[in-house]
Amino acid sequence: MPHILIVEDETIIRSALRRLLERNQYQVSEAGSVQEAQERFSITTFDLIVSDLRLPGAPGTELIRLGEGTPVLIMTSYASLRSAVDSMKMGAVDYIAKPFDHDEMLQAVARILRDRPKTAPQEANNPEARISGKSSSADKAAATAASGEIGIIGSCPPMLDMFSKIRKVAPTDSNVLIQGESGTGKELVARALHNLSRRAKAPMISVNCAAIPETLIESELFGHEKGAFTGASAGRAGLVEAADGGTLFLDEIGELPLEAQARLLRVLQEGEIRRVGSVQSQKVDVRLIAATHRDLKSLAKAGQFREDLYYRLHVIALKLPALRERGSDVNQIADAFLARQSARIGRDDLCFSGDAVQAIRHYSWPGNVRELENAVERAVILSESPEISAELLGIDIELSDLEDGDPLDHLPSSSAVGANPSQDPTEDLSLEDYFHHFVLEHQDHMTETELARKLGVSRKCLWERRQRLGIPRRKSSATSEN
Repeated sequence: MPHILIVEDETIIRSALRRLLERNQYQVSEAGSVQEAQERFSITTFDLIVSDLRLPGAPGTELIRLGEGTPVLIMTSYASLRSAVDSMKMGAVDYIAKPFDHDEMLQAVARILRDRPKTAPQEANNPEARISGKSSSADKAAATAASGEIGIIGSCPPMLDMFSKIRKVAPTDSNVLIQGESGTGKELVARALHNLSRRAKAPMISVNCAAIPETLIESELFGHEKGAFTGASAGRAGLVEAADGGTLFLDEIGELPLEAQARLLRVLQEGEIRRVGSVQSQKVDVRLIAATHRDLKSLAKAGQFREDLYYRLHVIALKLPALRERGSDVNQIADAFLARQSARIGRDDLCFSGDAVQAIRHYSWPGNVRELENAVERAVILSESPEISAELLGIDIELSDLEDGDPLDHLPSSSAVGANPSQDPTEDLSLEDYFHHFVLEHQDHMTETELARKLGVSRKCLWERRQRLGIPRRKSSATSEN
């Protein structure tokens, strides 16, 4: 049974995590500070350390040194990208933003414990190697990446299901059809399928069928012989031939002309091609991965796509969710883009404002990941202050209309939200209950700003949560911030 050490100075949060982990068959020890952890335990004997970043005395990152290779998962305030990336550079195996829900924490813990045996000892103690692109932790340095070796950021249930299918499908030679809206990352999925296949050392040739003129598509894909058409002064191999032994990725295959579809069908059925203008065929060994944002089945019924080709392609179908359907993944991806763009211009002080975090989470992103990446790149270039606002991102959304627009919305609800401040914090409560309990316990001696900072949310989010749970703000000298 894995043994986990929790280091957190807030009794409520620490107790919640302990009970959550114990219910899921983990052995748990806890401490309120780094010093207490040193005095009570042999830190190197734990399988995993989960620690808050800000602790009384030494920060949680001190446990990275004391753990001597033991993986450390850092908890940090929501959207505190700079501190999270700094923790990763110091050697933390991952970070998780507060507030988080039960599933998010359990997924992170399970992933770290699962991947730990695969980590070479010298890499575990070498943070520079971990952020240089030499391991899957490079992505984690920028954001919480729940995808391991797949290299795609995401921890929502649809993406976890996608990762599972990728691992199962990749080692086979089956044709794959990737479906999803434009900008959702279909080529990333294709790349992951190739990299995890037995063809990984061979080339992966990517073709955007919509970007090649219809008059040239057959020549580009299948090649041509000298004199096959005007201007063909020499013979030329096509892209299918170039992918021999590897993977051919046809993006937007729904735009492929019907004549080219017939030739492609021959490649799939017979494993051979014939160049334009040639009478001889030649064998090719190609795995086909296709992608589209269109409904190929409907196109086939309308006679705009070959039905026999559709069924050849539809051996394995993977459906990518739109960014608006991926919950908190959007903030993880935004953080990753921010880290990447910041590094490009040599800045390490940029972070999203509280309003920007909410706007990113609740905007519909019709252009999906591609639109998000462009928005972050533009904001980084134009930013004159460390905080990037929603306005700078160009997000057209009214934050005041988001009554449910705070990061705690995804937390599990409870039918008995405790309003009794004397309630035992070790009782089996949801994290929303702990929010309620924390505010009631600390609001007499902490300001609203301090409460929000401890909970990892903005003051606006704190106010909205008070309204929803019916927790009035008490007027006292401690809460006065005039």
